[in-house]
Amino acid sequence: MEHKKGSLKSTITVSLTNYLDAGAIVAGASGLTLWQNYLGLTEGHLGWLNAISANAFGAAIGAIIGGFLADKYGRKKIYTYNMLVYMLGVAIIMFTINFPMLLAGFLITGISVGIGVPASWTYISENSEVKNRGRNMGISQFAWGVGPTIILILGMLLAPGKGDASAGVLFEYVKDVAAMFIGSDASIEAVNVFSSRLIFGSLFIVAFIAWNLQRKLDESKDWLEAKQKQSLEKKPSVFSSFGTLFTNKVNIRTILFLAGIYVTWNMVASVMGFFQQHIYETAGGLSNEQANMVSAIQWLVIIGVTYFGFAMTVDKVNQRWLYFVGTLIGILAWCILIFVGIKNHVALWTFTILWGIHAGLSVQAFYALWASELFPAKYRAAAQGVMFFVVRAIAAIWGFGFVFIYGEHGEGFHTAANVMIGLLIVALIIGTIWTPKTQGKTLEQITEERYGDDI
Repeated sequence: MEHKKGSLKSTITVSLTNYLDAGAIVAGASGLTLWQNYLGLTEGHLGWLNAISANAFGAAIGAIIGGFLADKYGRKKIYTYNMLVYMLGVAIIMFTINFPMLLAGFLITGISVGIGVPASWTYISENSEVKNRGRNMGISQFAWGVGPTIILILGMLLAPGKGDASAGVLFEYVKDVAAMFIGSDASIEAVNVFSSRLIFGSLFIVAFIAWNLQRKLDESKDWLEAKQKQSLEKKPSVFSSFGTLFTNKVNIRTILFLAGIYVTWNMVASVMGFFQQHIYETAGGLSNEQANMVSAIQWLVIIGVTYFGFAMTVDKVNQRWLYFVGTLIGILAWCILIFVGIKNHVALWTFTILWGIHAGLSVQAFYALWASELFPAKYRAAAQGVMFFVVRAIAAIWGFGFVFIYGEHGEGFHTAANVMIGLLIVALIIGTIWTPKTQGKTLEQITEERYGDDI
């Protein structure tokens, strides 16, 4: 039934969660080398930071908690108060003076990101009109791109210099702020890392704004109706959502399909999200400012393609072909880096543009749309939480594997790149063959077609 008035306004408000989620990942990546130099971290330390961050296991833990809580207590309540957890994690990172503090900040922020994802994605889907569901999910992914873009631009402007490369135009401001807190005689590494502290400070401010705006939204009517229906029947146990999720054959097939596309794709995307600047600086020989600049331009491409290529078209075109073309472009991007070389600036820029186009039409955008469509309302968020848990947990393990393959100075880059191509090919095949037929249907129709009376 249609009860989805004002979906665009609520989509934009809730999408601030996506801005903050992706922003946290890229903020960590943007200053990774700076924290490494300041705290004397090894590649192993970096692997741990990636593993427990918003990019991996931290988000995995949060997702399985958040999905269950969003089905039990409501979507709005979870993603709204979760902002307070996010602000705590970011604040710890801002004032970090040692590795355990940095690790704790990354973990808390990561858990918050995981909690927010299933609740926010489910809310947006449930509050969308049939003809705009893909558009609204695309807008949420657009916000996912805006966060990294702004963070990377800030990183470029605030970046310290490296070798002959000049510092960002606002780095003098960074030095002034550092002098206020740690004095003018502090080490270069201690001063440089203040650019990362300020970037996390910007996320704290946006999280506070999001918390205030999201408190004013109404609860999802789909959730309220599902809850009312459950109350008229037998009251479900605490773990009933998970029990049904893993015993229903339709659910199992759906989980295998979604895992097949999202796990493989996210193993590549998690590396790009957390290690991209580090790779550009070590294997590519760029400065921190240059690495942030290239990544920022890539994200500008991503947000443009996400809006015009995905959000504005996904409800109108054949989704199978859109998925196929978008994923194929990502494979071609990695092939260029292998056959031409990351130190070749033409190849690097070509990769930057092509990966930006791919990420705009990314598997994650389709996953967010399909995962919110393919499960019934009563455990829709829990199902997404389970999926997100699996994806990010695997990304955490892969993060350790990647740094081992990649090496201290990028000597294993070509081997790692070949692995990336293989993973993307798997995502391409699974998603193209088994694209679900949900386009133009209400969530109620989709549930009835897939489950019948078995729900």
